[in-house]
Amino acid sequence: MRDLFVSLLFLYPLVAESKTCIPRRRVVQAFNPTRNASSDTTPFQVGNGNFAFGVDVTGLQTFKPFGTLSTWGWHNFSLPTTPGQMSPEDFRGQDIWTHGRLVNYNNPTKAQNDISQWLIKNPQRLNLGRIGFSFCGADVAEADLEQKSQVLDMWSGKIVSTFVYKGNKVVVETRVDPDSDVVGVQVESKLLLSGDLGIFFDFPYSDINKFDAPYVGVWNATSSHTTTLRASGNQATIQHVLDNSSYFMAAQWEGDGAVSAPRDGSHRYTLKVSGSNRLKFTAAFYEKDEIKPPTTDELANATDKWWRGYWRRGGFVDLTGTKTGNATELQRRVLLSQYLMAVNSASTNPPQESGLVNNGWYGKFHLEMYLWHSLQFARWNQFPLLWRSSPNMYRRFLDSSVIRAKNQGYKGARWGKMTDPTGRSAPGEINSLLIWQQPHPMYFAEIDYRSFPNATTLANWDAVLTATADFMASYAFFNESTGVYDLGPPLYPVSENGDYNTTMNPTFELAYWRFGLDVAKRWKERQGQPVPREWVAVRDGLAPLPVQNGTYVVWEGIRDMWVDRDTVYDHPAMAAIYGLLPPPPPSSGPPLDMDALRATAARIKETWALDRSYGWDFAMLAMNALRLGDARQCVEYLLHPAFQFDDAGYPLGGTRVATPYFPNSASLLLTVAMMAGGWDGAEGMHFPEGWDVKVEGFIPGL
Repeated sequence: MRDLFVSLLFLYPLVAESKTCIPRRRVVQAFNPTRNASSDTTPFQVGNGNFAFGVDVTGLQTFKPFGTLSTWGWHNFSLPTTPGQMSPEDFRGQDIWTHGRLVNYNNPTKAQNDISQWLIKNPQRLNLGRIGFSFCGADVAEADLEQKSQVLDMWSGKIVSTFVYKGNKVVVETRVDPDSDVVGVQVESKLLLSGDLGIFFDFPYSDINKFDAPYVGVWNATSSHTTTLRASGNQATIQHVLDNSSYFMAAQWEGDGAVSAPRDGSHRYTLKVSGSNRLKFTAAFYEKDEIKPPTTDELANATDKWWRGYWRRGGFVDLTGTKTGNATELQRRVLLSQYLMAVNSASTNPPQESGLVNNGWYGKFHLEMYLWHSLQFARWNQFPLLWRSSPNMYRRFLDSSVIRAKNQGYKGARWGKMTDPTGRSAPGEINSLLIWQQPHPMYFAEIDYRSFPNATTLANWDAVLTATADFMASYAFFNESTGVYDLGPPLYPVSENGDYNTTMNPTFELAYWRFGLDVAKRWKERQGQPVPREWVAVRDGLAPLPVQNGTYVVWEGIRDMWVDRDTVYDHPAMAAIYGLLPPPPPSSGPPLDMDALRATAARIKETWALDRSYGWDFAMLAMNALRLGDARQCVEYLLHPAFQFDDAGYPLGGTRVATPYFPNSASLLLTVAMMAGGWDGAEGMHFPEGWDVKVEGFIPGL
């Protein structure tokens, strides 16, 4: 059934394209990024969402050891040897008084520091290997190359690089297969024929840095891991073993050639070919089951076809008719973000903040950020990319989340925060006390149902939404003295600041709780199933959204909200209650105070320390401005000086997080989808007055 809907989804944008005739290819390729030198921070990148390969100006990783990262490549360091802290099961966490009872939270303690830190830092995502040019013993630096030129062709998903060495031109095409973890490379140069140019394959040890950027791995710890070569004909397989982790890289090339093993104790292998000035090879990475890689020609054809399909289906925004710098820059960011999201975030796992470029937070992903990473796929009508992870990921993590809730005395499923592919949430105060990831499944499900209102969608999400809502209702505490249901304490709000022992009823979380329970209720009604009374009681009885002096504030009882610089920074999540979230329907709670919303938006603009903000803050504020009717302010936030994107479209992380910080890219796309398709009650385009814009493939949001 779902395959049928996928097929229909793919056909609809093609029909829309033929009607409006946006020249998508011309628009996309007009913004292809070019370089004449390697970046020190970000690579040009090819990939398929589950595997990506970053390159320097040579089209390989010759001078810069950028990442070759996957969804499956992870590594655990050895467990601690401290008595009582020698396995994950030894971790005990911390008991905290919570509304008259002790609840165990996944907080690290000094008494269990060793196992706490091991659980935080393990596993880490692996850099699977490095592929670069070997100059046959010559010590060559990037400065020794002349006439360097490189273009990333987003329409076909390939990188074309050219340079001159010793008076000879080298042309390189680099791709990644859309369906497997295979890099395909074509090189043309007389240097191959003369033997002055070859290819090296190198393998690093794992690094334990929290932020492993711009490069991942340790390249000089050669004695800490092993590699083994097995070669036959025009194929060579290298097994890489790091502690208890093991995987393979299989190289296959056309023509005569051989891979030689290192003699210096390193893990750098060299491929040299003979008899031709052209080299075509693939490098396939796999964990256990050997794969049969496509030929380079097959890979090139598959890549061209996949990327053409990606750009032709789904939503598209053409701003090229608006001859202003703002529109041109916004168009550049949109197109490059669309490309980078497909490469880095279209994964079977939730994406991590640095995608598949490098490692932030040891390569782990954060479930509260899943919405900011992946909801844009649905809003741009790219559902097949969203369905890789959702709702499958939630179903995969459901059992562990039920156990997490049960161990704390709650019903349902409590979703983790800083998570790895096992579904385990790493220890940490914020990790255990953050709650705004909880209603995310409701948002995803409702957007899914909007485009596919059928029994299959309802069944796919029902178990996840039921368990999620059960926890949300169970978590809310009925306050006998006030007669309302409170959220917290203890908790951390979206902004991750304040005292978790006293913070209660944060504005965004209250609004999101009401939204989530309302969606869960409608989900049951659509299926003709009874709605648990607890869901409705909590939805209708939640504490009112806190207002002080005519503005919404971060949480109930906060002091000096607009005058303390240590308060008016980080994420101004109050803006999201009328931007990211729709207003509550009359049946699910009191209406929002529009005067307070406008006053809050004005105070944020006047007083918030946006120079200390980062990431999706700006898109969140932009969506709020858009719902309030100010499209120019929306664009102003999307182009704010603190919301930067580099020449290749990577969102800069700043001083607090690593570059790239992909929630910026995804939230930008989420906002532009809202500008392109509108929302319930305000359907259609919402761009600044006077802009000449064409859009296709969007439906209104919530």
